[in-house]
Amino acid sequence: MAEEKKKAAESGKKPNKFAQAGKNSIKFFRDCKAEIKKIVWPQPKFVFKNTGVVLVTIVVIGLFIFGLDTLLMSLLGLFMNLG
Repeated sequence: MAEEKKKAAESGKKPNKFAQAGKNSIKFFRDCKAEIKKIVWPQPKFVFKNTGVVLVTIVVIGLFIFGLDTLLMSLLGLFMNLG
């Protein structure tokens, strides 16, 4: 990049921003590809196990909230009948 500016200054031309942007985008995609190769992907068995844990946790928390909501609605109904 500095070399291009230096050459452009010597020749009296402005550096081509589009050419530089193209080089930057190519470098960006090469860097992305290199980073993706570094990812350690989990084994399918591990993914399925964790999915099961998440689903069970969602069901348990859902049942807890349903029970708490039902209890509070019953209490509210009792207070409303007293008044």
